[in-house]
Amino acid sequence: MTVPAKARVVIIGGGIIGCSVAYHLTKLGWTDVVLLERKALTSGTTWHAAGLIAQLRSSANTTRLAKYSQELYGGLEAETGLATGFRRVGSITVALTDERLEEIRRTAAMARAFGVEVDEISTAEVGQRYGHLNLDGVTGGVYLPKDGQGDPGNIALALAKGARQRGAQIFERVAVTSVKREADRVTGVDWQAENGEAGHIACDMIVNCAGMWGRAVGQMAGVNVPLQACEHFYIVSEPVAGLEQLPVLRVPDECAYYKVDAGKMMLGAFEPVSKPWGMAGIPEGFEFDQLPEDFDHFEPILEAAVNRMPMLAEAGIHTFFNGPESFTPDNAYHLGLSPDASNVWVAAGFNSIGIQSAGGAGMALAEWMDTGEKPFDLGDVDIARMQPFQGNRRYLQERATEALGLLYADHFPYRQKATARGVRRSPFHAHLVERGAVFGELAGWERANWFAREGQPKEYVYSWKRQNFFDNVAAEVAAVRTGVGLYDMSSFGKIRVEGRDAEAFLNRVCGAQMSVPVGKIVYTQFLNARAGIEADVTVTRLSETAYLVVTPAATRLADETWMRRHLGDAAVVITDVTAGEGVLAVMGPRAREVLQAVSPADFSNAVNPFGTAQTVELGLGLARVHRVSYVGELGWEVYVSSDMAAHAFETIWEAGQGMGLTLCGMHMMDCARSEKGFRHFGHDITCEDHVLEAGLGFALGKDKPDYIGRDAVLAKREAGLDRRLVQFMLTDPEPLLYHNEPILRDGRIVGHLTSGAYGHHLGGAVGLGYVPCKGESVAEVLASEYQIDVAGVRVPAKASMKPLYDPASERVRM
Repeated sequence: MTVPAKARVVIIGGGIIGCSVAYHLTKLGWTDVVLLERKALTSGTTWHAAGLIAQLRSSANTTRLAKYSQELYGGLEAETGLATGFRRVGSITVALTDERLEEIRRTAAMARAFGVEVDEISTAEVGQRYGHLNLDGVTGGVYLPKDGQGDPGNIALALAKGARQRGAQIFERVAVTSVKREADRVTGVDWQAENGEAGHIACDMIVNCAGMWGRAVGQMAGVNVPLQACEHFYIVSEPVAGLEQLPVLRVPDECAYYKVDAGKMMLGAFEPVSKPWGMAGIPEGFEFDQLPEDFDHFEPILEAAVNRMPMLAEAGIHTFFNGPESFTPDNAYHLGLSPDASNVWVAAGFNSIGIQSAGGAGMALAEWMDTGEKPFDLGDVDIARMQPFQGNRRYLQERATEALGLLYADHFPYRQKATARGVRRSPFHAHLVERGAVFGELAGWERANWFAREGQPKEYVYSWKRQNFFDNVAAEVAAVRTGVGLYDMSSFGKIRVEGRDAEAFLNRVCGAQMSVPVGKIVYTQFLNARAGIEADVTVTRLSETAYLVVTPAATRLADETWMRRHLGDAAVVITDVTAGEGVLAVMGPRAREVLQAVSPADFSNAVNPFGTAQTVELGLGLARVHRVSYVGELGWEVYVSSDMAAHAFETIWEAGQGMGLTLCGMHMMDCARSEKGFRHFGHDITCEDHVLEAGLGFALGKDKPDYIGRDAVLAKREAGLDRRLVQFMLTDPEPLLYHNEPILRDGRIVGHLTSGAYGHHLGGAVGLGYVPCKGESVAEVLASEYQIDVAGVRVPAKASMKPLYDPASERVRM
């Protein structure tokens, strides 16, 4: 064994993910690639994975990755000569309730929008395709003919062989014992072989593909990789005479999946309350190991399965298997460049979908490493979405009890996690609890999503139809549109950028002009070289040398990291001050009246026009008021230091009692911004959406000489737009929109909704989505007839380029 002393990249972990990263890097021409595996390739989780290879995921881009995986695996055997066992056997998902049927029909519609072949099938058709199934209670299903299954271990070994053929060096039984780091860069890794040899590899970067060891490897490198191993159970029957090949079958209402393999039936489970494992560390000798059986834990799943699949009652159990798999706090895997270091990449925590995801994840990460930019939007899985506290062991253990079961739980809109809650609370939390708040969680923050009426249970009752808070949110929207509403925005990220070069630095990073007077608030985007949108923020100039960047709560760390990576040698200090201030939004036609009642300051257009901030006396204390709005109404965001926050709330609340002041939640904000056509970062605008095609050209600085993405902006202005972000409203007031519903133009699918909500003031569901328009004028785009596919029903929709609510934006300037 000759382990090199230097490499361009060291990949840590030889499961299917690490092998895929090595394969795709070498495919891009990288030859100086080293992969180190502590034991044998595939010996952690890959070897015992079920090998289900589905194409459809919860977003367009994760579906893109999954589709790539099955296409890759289809040709891998011919390329490498190793049998992968890959077969396109198809898959069927069945529903046992009307709610689940609605979900899978919406899933089928989403598949059509993403270009995945799918058939909605009746109960009878389910029986025709899967004759062994007891159809009692089955309400319908969906069939994806190109889904498949394969041999996970052999797929990984084929990827490894492909990587070796192009020059990668792969070493088994060589463990990484430590990672060397200087400042924000890893410089190399120390290794120890089972035969006693040891050494050091200097490298330009590392990739953490360590699976359930990923958190520990992350700690070695000084980066946060929140994941937790959980026990995952399945049984394999004795051979069943005459059992033919069948599609993969999923019965999520019974937490079960079924797969035929070599004449035997496999039954796997994603039980609602799972069992975290390895909290004290994974045993040193763990290799191709399984965990102790727990038949009592598995028995409820098996009991339902024997009824659903009667052949299991006749066939004996050949294998009862329990093996560990890693899960993340939000059930999305970790991919990308760690925000904690400039050269540590992560591909780990695949939540039981590692086989179907590995090909695409390896491809995307390799391209990102090769070019330095994401090949397309990877926000769903970008490791930068994880908050530092989410690496906490106790947090991970508690959340892991729920995470595994959520794979097959009903994926209702607005469904909230039930475990590991209450970690981050705003200064107003107790006040909101007292007044009926029903909380959701985002990035660990407890946020009031809606307010229950007196006597109404303070909890969600989930559905794909109108949920129990529908009328509550309607009343909150009405308050903001016609009177005044108050809601908590403390969770939004607040990043202070200050120093001698702050103005020049932000002018480079932001598309808008930052050379503005003190007190000016600027709406802007951080753009990449393609003029795709990396962040959507407001920037307030606090002084000659200091600015405040306000970001969405979920992207605060990513946005801060983006700025830090473009800092260069600028004399600038970047500080997260999110927890230092509470923020209350006072919004609606009577907002000025409320604030004038609590402060002697002048809130008139002459003194405090839209887009400006001022420091004011408020009650007995001080506050800074920003005149901006994300709901399309006259209003202010009131920033107050955390020590004065309770006083500020009590003062505003008391003053507003005679003016109809109404507490509102995040659902109201989303409905109101959707009516106004305001974009939501991560849904409507992402790193692959050109700022001009997103309709945000107005936010770019006029004649700015230089900013990231400027050349791509000028090129697009010259060439014209290929697509436009269009607002839609259903003509039927009954159906609901969420996101990913197909957009049909003159009867043909041309895209999907990037976001959707109910427009309570407008009287129907509204959404945003991109429509191809190369060579077309706005009038030509709008001349077409549009429909939105809602769970298989084509609903006519009105299309508009201007906001359907207050198109001239007069209300925010009242």
